[in-house]
Amino acid sequence: MADSARLKRITEAVRDAGRVGVAELAALTGASEMTIRRDLEALAAQGVLERYRGGARSLLLRGTEPPFALRAQEGLEVKRRIAAEVAGLIADGESVVLDSGTTCLEVARALAHRRLTVMPLSLHAVNALTDGPHLTLLVPGGRPRPGELALTGPLAEASLTALRFDTAVIGCCGLTAEDGLTAFDLDDAAVKRTAIGCARRVIAVAEAGKLSRTALAHVAPACALHAVVTDAAPDDRTDRLTAAGPTVRTV
Repeated sequence: MADSARLKRITEAVRDAGRVGVAELAALTGASEMTIRRDLEALAAQGVLERYRGGARSLLLRGTEPPFALRAQEGLEVKRRIAAEVAGLIADGESVVLDSGTTCLEVARALAHRRLTVMPLSLHAVNALTDGPHLTLLVPGGRPRPGELALTGPLAEASLTALRFDTAVIGCCGLTAEDGLTAFDLDDAAVKRTAIGCARRVIAVAEAGKLSRTALAHVAPACALHAVVTDAAPDDRTDRLTAAGPTVRTV
């Protein structure tokens, strides 16, 4: 099992059970107990769990996201494929508002050398776009969320409402035809809604697992999206999304 997959499995096991022993995690993942102890130390440093002698207890509530640093390493190849597809949908000269999140960070990297005007909604993406030689970078105000560095609050929303964009690229925590696009964090959801309202076209990015998930905060109905870029193979979920309005593009 690859390191990122093992860390994800450990995180999910500890979160679901509340607390799990080292021996049990070793059996679950097929790794040695020494490797599990190192993994637990790494996850404890990220605030995912708390170590105790012989095991760990979760610091994550059900229905909350793992920390950004852990998610950034998950499914990186898929996120880069999604980002490349999104970049292909954006023409030179466009103005783009780019949401926070790990997939949108890969979109930022894919756009960094394009001739565009981009307002990123996270400091991670700002950093990725800073050296773009042909890119006009607009930095919004706002309060960075720890770890995520997503810009939220009234200053971020005011920065958005002052402008009109050709395209909004929006990440999500969940996306279904029935519940639309959802997020775990209420402040993040408010910024996403504002970004959607300021753009002529909305492209949502979502790895396959998010198409079966609904998070706490509603952002927008599926019909508010023009396109969804995902790695999900065509199935009932994507068929229902297409029926709701957006074009679904599979990478």
